[in-house]
Amino acid sequence: MKFLSGNPVSEGIAIGRICKYEASTPKVSESFFPPAELDAHLAEYSEAKDRAQQELKVLYASMKNEKAEIFKSHMDILDDEVMDEEIVALITGKHMSPDHAVFAVYNTYIDILGRTVDPLIRERTADLEDVRNRIIRKLHHIEEKNLACLLEPSIILAEELFPSDTATLDRKNIIGIATEKGSATSHTAIIARSYGIPAVLGISGLMEAVEDGAYAVLDALTGTLIIETDTASQHDYTVKRDRFTRDEEYARQFITAKAVTKDGVKVDIGMNIGSSAMPEHSDHCEFIGLFRTEFLYMESNTMPTEEEQYTAYKSVLAAMKGRPVTIRTLDIGGDKNLNYLKLPQEDNPFLGNRALRLCFDRPELLKTQLRAALRASLQGTLWIMFPMVGSLEVWRRAKAYVEEVKMELGAKGIPYSDQIKLGIMIEIPSAALFADKLAREVDFASIGTNDLCQYMFAVDRMNPAVADYYQEFSPALFRAIYQIVSAFNNAGKPISICGELGGSPTATAVLIGLGLRKLSMSPASFGRVKRVIAGISASNAAAFAQKVLDMDTEQDVIDAAKKFIGDI
Repeated sequence: MKFLSGNPVSEGIAIGRICKYEASTPKVSESFFPPAELDAHLAEYSEAKDRAQQELKVLYASMKNEKAEIFKSHMDILDDEVMDEEIVALITGKHMSPDHAVFAVYNTYIDILGRTVDPLIRERTADLEDVRNRIIRKLHHIEEKNLACLLEPSIILAEELFPSDTATLDRKNIIGIATEKGSATSHTAIIARSYGIPAVLGISGLMEAVEDGAYAVLDALTGTLIIETDTASQHDYTVKRDRFTRDEEYARQFITAKAVTKDGVKVDIGMNIGSSAMPEHSDHCEFIGLFRTEFLYMESNTMPTEEEQYTAYKSVLAAMKGRPVTIRTLDIGGDKNLNYLKLPQEDNPFLGNRALRLCFDRPELLKTQLRAALRASLQGTLWIMFPMVGSLEVWRRAKAYVEEVKMELGAKGIPYSDQIKLGIMIEIPSAALFADKLAREVDFASIGTNDLCQYMFAVDRMNPAVADYYQEFSPALFRAIYQIVSAFNNAGKPISICGELGGSPTATAVLIGLGLRKLSMSPASFGRVKRVIAGISASNAAAFAQKVLDMDTEQDVIDAAKKFIGDI
């Protein structure tokens, strides 16, 4: 048997034949035309763009929630004035053939995004490539190749899947997805999770290592693709798959339920979002614990205006119908560069001029966002959260900007709610150690375990070479969480968790035992987390959590936590 490892992004197990998929990438050669043909080629480009836009509108109309937003962003890219002007300039000024001009301009921006440190931004190159290919296909009059029709249930293997590849996928016959590129935040991962298709991405050398038609097992629980399995292994994985399927069906029954422990303790379940499109199951949570507003900036080729931000925030607040919406202010800079915002190169971007620090350096960035958020606050219940707060000085400075913007709006007679809460993301160890002091001044806090863990263990969480040192189940991290939670509970202030740990069923009992009563996560985790909560007693979880704090290793915690929740 042959084992290939990658990143499991959509849980499940698939057993079947491999189908290697290679999308049709248009071939473009360097070519020019006589000046007398200019008008014809300009018209050719314009018509191809119009046909591409019509195609995207059809795809957008056929999708829902996050999947629809993918194609909305493609429509925005296609309408981008800067790229359009550059393409027309090459056609007009250099008499470059339209396909060559489209290829040249799009590749320039693909190259810029591809060189950024942040994988979230690098993955946006797939959007540009997808739109580029769509326009060129229209210019070449080539029909789109997709995954609409398969003859049998198959595990799809690809170097990368673009949104247009997955838009019309055959949900009946695609039982698993494995790719060389992509991560948990890529479009492939979003669509795989939304359709419940097991997926493992980022498998190095995948296309070369596997033959088309080979029989395989895709274990998206462990992130493994197993080729040439023997009879005994196939049986074992069949049993494992069937058990997982039964567990998932059972967990789905809890999605619509309130999260209440066996001894009657209510836990508020929140969701993390990255756009104004409301994801599936958004009606089955009590609050939005994290609106990552940086995606409004990352998905645009220009700085989003105050009106654009206002529209996005207003939409989310209205959709939540009075339930709290926590907007995190811009978390950009250092590792998350924008091609339209020039920032100096830094040796240690995670420790550099990012998030709130960057906003302090460029106050109009922060004030524009605060104006938009405050104006939108009349549509619902707004909580504003500041990232990268490590001291009372930083918190007080951030709060002063809010008061300044309120005064400016008041002077212009622009209304806003007087019930807005202001809080912080606790992700810097100094804030964890100083939680009691911070709890006296802020209205609320949320624990960002992804960065808190990174900073506590001095591990670049984007670097696979040190991945083993990133220990989110370490007793040390749980001790820090306990100190934060105790400080805020003692102060009578809301405290939640919005890092990946908050959506982990394995961690749920520990977190409840440490005193957390607000957990925010991806909606995909609602059923599994609520199921665990319904199956435990808060008093027993508290006793268990104290034992966790005294354990020696991360593996000790994982083993004990799994044993504690048992067959729940």
